[in-house]
Parts: sequence; structure tokens; C-alpha cells
Amino acid sequence: MIETRYADRADAGRRLAAHLTNYAGRGDVLVLALPRGGVPVGYEVARALDVPLDVFVVRKIGLPWQEELAVGAIASGGGVVLNDDVVRISGITRDQLDRVTRAEEAELHRREEQYRGERPFPDVNGKTVILVDDGLATGATMRAAVEALRGEGPARVIVAVPVAAAETCQRLQSLADDVVCAMTPDPFEAVGLWYHDFSQTTDAEVQDLLSRARAA
Repeated sequence: MIETRYADRADAGRRLAAHLTNYAGRGDVLVLALPRGGVPVGYEVARALDVPLDVFVVRKIGLPWQEELAVGAIASGGGVVLNDDVVRISGITRDQLDRVTRAEEAELHRREEQYRGERPFPDVNGKTVILVDDGLATGATMRAAVEALRGEGPARVIVAVPVAAAETCQRLQSLADDVVCAMTPDPFEAVGLWYHDFSQTTDAEVQDLLSRARAA
């Protein structure tokens, strides 16, 4: 299966764009990438489709003692998604959950200011918005993004990722107007397994790609 892997996030974005040609060159389309890893993917998608690119900041809410296990996520605009099963099984208390959520809200606001500066959030009312990330495992982060974005009044919300767990793509079908998962390998295991280079995207790289997209 080595040959099916993406070289890196830029390669994944270019290959994902081939599944989204129906949205190319349309004035009502906008790509919103989930930072940080989704931005290199979204940059290539937006460039291939010749549509604008911006960011939609989403933060995972992890367990205090196991941060990589998502109990939920928060997004710009106040969207919150909690995994009730994880909440119940983990035994996390309301106070613990509130503390983690407040910390993630602070980081969300910091990143919005860092990436967007004084620029306002783009007007998505009546537009088709393509939400892009570098992959989906549980999908909690993307669910928070979709639900938060709905409050901004877009005409359609499209979820597009290079690789995802098949069951996650299926669950998102009930939330988004369309879900494009370029690869749904079985077994899936983890997003990073499907990239040769899955090194962390830095804040500086995000800012650079957004600047380049605005200048295009």
C-alpha cells in the first residue's frame, strides 16, 4: 500500500483538488482550511480551483491525562461538539472539562489573531464553503467546524479531506451537504500513516501560505 500514500500535505492537496473540479472558478466558492495541518492541503486545493483561501480555527478538547484522546472540539463562532461516549467512559468531571475547554478557547483566540490579524472573518453567507483538513480519524474536530460554520449562513458546506476512516466519512454525511474523502483505506489506523512526510505544520508556514494565497 506504500504507493497509495501522499508524499506530503501539498501532494495531498493537489490530488484532493482533482475530486473537486465542479467547484473550480466559481465566485460563490471559498476554501476554509483547518489549521495547522489543513492549511497546506487547503492552499493547493484553493490554488487549483482558483478560489479564495482562509482559515477556520478548531481546537480539540483532550482529556487532561491523555491529551491526544479527544473528548470533543470547539470552533470559531462558538461551536462545541462533545463525544458523549468518551465523556462517560473516561469519567472526566464537569470542572475538569470546563478547565480544558477554557484553555482551548484561549488558544483558539490566540491562533485566530495570529493567522488573521485585523482581517475580519470572511463573509460566507450564501456561499459554498469547502472545509479542508489533512485527514479525519474520529471526525470530532470537523464536526465542530461544520456545526459552527452553519451559524454563519453558508448555502452549502462541503467537507473535503485526502484520507479518512470510512465510518467517519459516513457519519459526516448527515451534517455536511457533501463529503469528499479521496481515500478511505481499510484498515485506517491513523492519518499520519498515509503520508510519507507528516511533519508538523508550523504557525509560520500557515501565515506564509495565507499571505501567498491573498497575493495570488
